[in-house]
Amino acid sequence: MRATFMYEAGNVRVQDAPDPVIEQSTDAIVRVLRSCVCDCDLHPHHTLTAADGPVPMGHEFLGTVEETGSDVSGLRRGDLVVAPFAFADNTREFCREGLHTSCPNGGFFAAGVGGAQAEAVRVPQARGTLVKLPTDVDPKLLPSLLALADVYGTGHHAAHQVRVRPGDSVTVIGDGAVGLLAVLSAKQLGAERIILMGRYKDRTDLGRFFGATDVIAERGEEGIAKVRELTGGHGTRAVLEAVGHMPAYEMAVGAVRPGGVISRVGIRQYEDAPVGFGSLFGPNVTLTSGRPYATRPRRDPSGVQRCSLADASAEIRQNDHSSRAQRQRASTRWECTCATAGEL
Repeated sequence: MRATFMYEAGNVRVQDAPDPVIEQSTDAIVRVLRSCVCDCDLHPHHTLTAADGPVPMGHEFLGTVEETGSDVSGLRRGDLVVAPFAFADNTREFCREGLHTSCPNGGFFAAGVGGAQAEAVRVPQARGTLVKLPTDVDPKLLPSLLALADVYGTGHHAAHQVRVRPGDSVTVIGDGAVGLLAVLSAKQLGAERIILMGRYKDRTDLGRFFGATDVIAERGEEGIAKVRELTGGHGTRAVLEAVGHMPAYEMAVGAVRPGGVISRVGIRQYEDAPVGFGSLFGPNVTLTSGRPYATRPRRDPSGVQRCSLADASAEIRQNDHSSRAQRQRASTRWECTCATAGEL
């Protein structure tokens, strides 16, 4: 098959690679229909050394099941499935608490397991990881459903961690795919005012389409001043930081109101950050961060454990009944923002 590898910073190659095979009875092989590039891929594109390469690329994908191990139930050849960026057995203590990224039997695609920017991928713990999608999905909807693999779950996690509630005020820092879906998630959770900090018009226009009430292009102290100007000098109760660099964190600290919450979901590119009296302690600001639990389970009234990815899939399909013009405008902007790839 063909697969993508990064050899060092700036050196990415699509090349022949061995076809994945079943290695454990809990594995499945998935033929990849859609994959995409993540911000996580861009960081090593600038920093990876030749001594650390080559590494497989990609952790976001949807596709069809080709083969399953003997202990995999509920899936069969031809099923259309989507996976979060982490695999997990969905049975252990941490999984039951919704912390699938800490599953003792789990791990991450492209990290010890083949990458998803390939024609096929081996999925460990397939029963707990793969989520079936309806078989009658319009192929034009596949790029939107691909968002379930990472960016929608991450954006929702950012909003969930600060407990966005009806009538809330929220600032979202970053107009990439995660930031835009943090805007959408905040809107879905009832936020009344959503300030999007970003400077790329195609992206911020989509942010407005998703629910942003205000857009601030300025950065640093000037951007913080704009947020405070819009909020009576106080800042917003919730700030969702979807970038991962220190300047974005500093803007989050400056934009949050006393007693507010900062949620960091951008991949961290630093270890030390201000948390002292003048930044968080004095104004009673709460800081939360971490990787999303994209397959966070819940129980429906019948007591059956269900997966939030499946619920989100149904919501995406339901919301696809918006006007044709709206869908076309949003689709064009989304594909530019998300760097969605077709088949390799």
